[in-house]
Amino acid sequence: MLIVRSVSLFALAAVLEIGGAWLVWQGVRDHKGWVWIGAGVIALGLYGFVATLQPEGDFARVLAAYGGVFVAGSIAWGMVADGYRPDRWDIAGALVCLAGMALIMYAPRGR
Repeated sequence: MLIVRSVSLFALAAVLEIGGAWLVWQGVRDHKGWVWIGAGVIALGLYGFVATLQPEGDFARVLAAYGGVFVAGSIAWGMVADGYRPDRWDIAGALVCLAGMALIMYAPRGR
């Protein structure tokens, strides 16, 4: 059950961080304005809060593992939001990052 909770929190964190960064990007680069930028900043702040809810208590481990989720999530976000078409190397790289995330977070440590 802890793994399900952890994975769900990683997914929520990804939506908030990637979505927040995308909103800021849209606000600045696509000239959509301060409302988009402000919404992005709020989402990024919420991401920071959600990361603290992980059952694992080590900041370094949680943030390092989240990096793998961020890589894969960014590619998925680009596909949905911007029509990005990943090639096989993008997909392979994202899978390697997710495998790294699983090792960092969920490998048995004998504790």
